[in-house]
Amino acid sequence: MKHKSLFLFILSLFAFTMSAQSGTVQGKVETADGKPAAFVNISIEGTTKGAVSDESGQFLIQNVTAGEYKIIASFVGLDAQSKKISVNQDAITRIFFTLEESLQTLNEVIISSERNKYYTELPSSSLRIQTPILETPQNIQTVTGSLLNDQQIFEMTDGIERNISGAQRLEHWETYARINVRGSRATPFRNGMNVQISNWGPLSEDMSMVERIEFVKGPAGFMLANGEPGGFYNVVTKKPTGIPGGAVSMSLGSFDTYRLTTDLDGKLSKDGKLLYRFNVMGQSKGSYRDFEKSKRYSFAGVLRYLVSDQTTLTLEYNQQFARVNVIGSNYSFSRRGYGDLSTNFTLSEPNMDPVDMVDQSIFASVEHQISQKWQLIAQVSYMRYQQEGQSIWPGMADVDNDSLIIRNLSIWDALGDSKNSQVFVYGSEQTGSISHQIMAGIDLNHKDYYADWNQGGTMGGYFNIYDPEYGTVAANDYPEFDRTDDIKERGVHYNNGYTGLYIQDQLGFFNDKLRVTLAGRYNKSKTVNPYSGTKSDEMFTPRFGISWSVRSDLSTYFLYDETFLPNFGTGYNNRPFDPVVGNNLEIGVKKDWFDGRWNMGLSLYQITKNNVLTTDVEHPILDSNGQPTGQFYQKETGQQKVKGVELDVRGEVIPNLQLIFNYAYTDGSITKDSNPELVGNRIPGATKHLHNTWLTYNLRDLLKQNLRLSLGYSYQGERSSWFIFDKTEASLPDYFRLDGGLGYAIENVSFNLTVNNILDEYLYSGAPTTVGSSNGQERLTLYYWQVEPPRNYRFTVNIRF
Repeated sequence: MKHKSLFLFILSLFAFTMSAQSGTVQGKVETADGKPAAFVNISIEGTTKGAVSDESGQFLIQNVTAGEYKIIASFVGLDAQSKKISVNQDAITRIFFTLEESLQTLNEVIISSERNKYYTELPSSSLRIQTPILETPQNIQTVTGSLLNDQQIFEMTDGIERNISGAQRLEHWETYARINVRGSRATPFRNGMNVQISNWGPLSEDMSMVERIEFVKGPAGFMLANGEPGGFYNVVTKKPTGIPGGAVSMSLGSFDTYRLTTDLDGKLSKDGKLLYRFNVMGQSKGSYRDFEKSKRYSFAGVLRYLVSDQTTLTLEYNQQFARVNVIGSNYSFSRRGYGDLSTNFTLSEPNMDPVDMVDQSIFASVEHQISQKWQLIAQVSYMRYQQEGQSIWPGMADVDNDSLIIRNLSIWDALGDSKNSQVFVYGSEQTGSISHQIMAGIDLNHKDYYADWNQGGTMGGYFNIYDPEYGTVAANDYPEFDRTDDIKERGVHYNNGYTGLYIQDQLGFFNDKLRVTLAGRYNKSKTVNPYSGTKSDEMFTPRFGISWSVRSDLSTYFLYDETFLPNFGTGYNNRPFDPVVGNNLEIGVKKDWFDGRWNMGLSLYQITKNNVLTTDVEHPILDSNGQPTGQFYQKETGQQKVKGVELDVRGEVIPNLQLIFNYAYTDGSITKDSNPELVGNRIPGATKHLHNTWLTYNLRDLLKQNLRLSLGYSYQGERSSWFIFDKTEASLPDYFRLDGGLGYAIENVSFNLTVNNILDEYLYSGAPTTVGSSNGQERLTLYYWQVEPPRNYRFTVNIRF
């Protein structure tokens, strides 16, 4: 009843709007030669209102109380400009700034000051948040495009997580990344759409098409549909800016890495209404593991049509292809413990067929300005993931000789289809002295996943992991796979979908210095499982937040929200799982320093989750021949609690020195379980101490050259594996990795050298599992792990035009 009452209260706030007493400020910043000036800070003196000009020089500040103001345009390294404006009720005030510098001079200032390359004040529109990150009652961190370029991150597995407090990469197969946040997997989103089709995907985005990556900590079901309570990450792809130009980059690196990317941006019509953005990437890469190589390409095309001043249409198509070694070949295995094999170890053979993966997606959206205060956005997407290949895994071990295992080879074909649609409105209203920023909408999603992993058998005889002999298995001795029937006919079919209705009102008091967020979401999910049948779940989840701007550059917040997440699949007994439910409590403080040059955020949280799934190591999944496939059933563990502290610092802390610094303490444990012996155990995938630092210093002032030096490290203490932790054999040693680089730019050409794992450490993540024995009467413990690359480098030349 209390949830229904809260929902009705929110609806009443939505309906109770009086005549507006505020207006909108819209403007543009240009340079002396008529070029758009991006990243210029715009602020209204005496208020917390402000904006940053986008790449076309435009900015918009909404919900400004009517009155007389001074508006200021400032940029690090330039003199600030100010103008007086009058904001009228229910009207748009337009203003233009012209910087005295030319675009070339501005670019030199940007390079000299390094501007704030690693920190952004505003979230992307796909997060649906109307307030700056500083004023949002939640921990939100952004990995900017500049940071991706400086660290030479090509794929999600290249170290995205080291830039975010509490984020940890666990179990990566190069083609996709599992990133945990606050004790659970961060749900992957793309442009505000949930793209997770199965536990083994999707094919992660190549960074050539990415503008930024936003990490949102804690439950956010009201915002972007269902997801894990730990948080999610939202990949924002590049969109047209309307400014003609482009770039070509060429990269080479260790292990025969060759990469070429092209980025084109401009107009297709003379009137400037039809815009385009095309990004193309091709990559070929070897490996430090024997016989391992991969090829990837991606294409991302976006068309944007400006129908009118109020309406914009956007159509985006992305396609990615990856050809990699047999899945599982990048694991090492041993019964003696972790880390006792060389970095080049593999279970694969030189004559094995590769695995092909294709990821395609179509996004279409309409943005319509209903009025000066209200906007409507509708978007749909269709995503298809196809995979054809095989996986390799130990099927049996010799009881008397711990060097010998039997390798199993299984088919692994998959097809995933995902359909999403979203319609939402957001805007601002005023009731007396109280402002309202209101958001309401509906989310619809349906996913089908087909998988065939039920064909396979052994390959060769016993394999000595300490003295491997490769090339002894002929191509015609591998298990044969029958692909005569379509994957939809021979594969196991899972399908699920959800519907979400939500509404949120952010009430502003005392000229918006105090903000109270009230929100509610109705969730309904449906799952069709080939083993357990059809199951439906529904739940209403409320949300309450408070954010207080102590000063224009300092805010504190409190947040309470609840979680609803369907548990797909079935356990060993074919019984469907109940949904994950729980709640999140969080408090925090955010501070901008030195006119926003750098930012600090500190948050404390506690997440309670019920009906959490974990791997049931006592019940492996068997193939059609009764042999273990290397996968396991799952089971509900009861209740888990995760509490922790997160600290993030990013920005230009002193002139020319950019800093990324983060630390997270994560304490997750099982608090209820049907097996009392498990109560008190740490939960899987929750490492207690995560600490990362990345420094970039520009030597321009010292050497009169645009030369920058970078150095960073990652530390993990009291690590846990991704699916099991029992305080003994599953524990992993502490982790320390040191990386660095050099960068140099001259006019439109830049050079970037990055060296990873400078200390050449043997770094890995892994977990224990079990395997059948040669006597057929017992299962033996087997440790598996993935070794990260030894010391390696990447060198990139980028040319802008």
